[in-house]
Amino acid sequence: MFHTFDIEKLFGPGNLVSKAHIINSQIELSGQPTKFESWWMLFAGSGNTGLPAIWQYIAFAGIFLAVAAKSAQFPLHTWLPDAMEGPTSVSALIHAATMVAAGVFLLGRFYPMFNDTELTILAIIGCFTAFMAATIAITQNDLKRILAYSTISQLGYMVMAMGVGAYTSSLFHLVTHAFFKCLLFLVAGIVIHQMAHIRDDNNLDIDPQNIQNMGGLRKKLPFTFIVAKIMASMLNK
Repeated sequence: MFHTFDIEKLFGPGNLVSKAHIINSQIELSGQPTKFESWWMLFAGSGNTGLPAIWQYIAFAGIFLAVAAKSAQFPLHTWLPDAMEGPTSVSALIHAATMVAAGVFLLGRFYPMFNDTELTILAIIGCFTAFMAATIAITQNDLKRILAYSTISQLGYMVMAMGVGAYTSSLFHLVTHAFFKCLLFLVAGIVIHQMAHIRDDNNLDIDPQNIQNMGGLRKKLPFTFIVAKIMASMLNK
């Protein structure tokens, strides 16, 4: 009905793609500006059958749920700290730098299709997630769970930046976050490994990931300490 998957209609002679595009959130049809604010209403005023506006919000809801699940945004954020039970190297690569970035990247790809209401929703959810995760992080004792909640908080910042219009800043932070959070997880792995050796050498009954058992590691791990300071300072920025 809407020729959604009709390749000939979309890309053939006199195709729809060449007749319609989005510039600065204003849609033009054959050179004539329209008053519609979304891709879904593009052909509603041109004599063709267009999708009702409600379908854009349904599509937005689906995209947001995908982003919330993939980038651990409220209310689908609980899986990321639990995933930190895996090896630290896996946490560094997948859970901090690669996999969770896909949700924010998806927002970036679909960004021109969102209207002001939808962007406001993204900003509110991202702001709440950033504050909530940071608050939870300061109550944790497990080193890797602290970094996990920090990751959720930083992803919340990125989603909020998308919502307030800071598209470039959001994607820039997405790239920089991948580097310093990956290194922070690798530092955490080194610290946990060292704590496990201390536990075994002294026959101690302690959790090597509990930060309450740590202290004075700067002298044993000087290079790791320097890297941790630099990466933590990037996180604070």
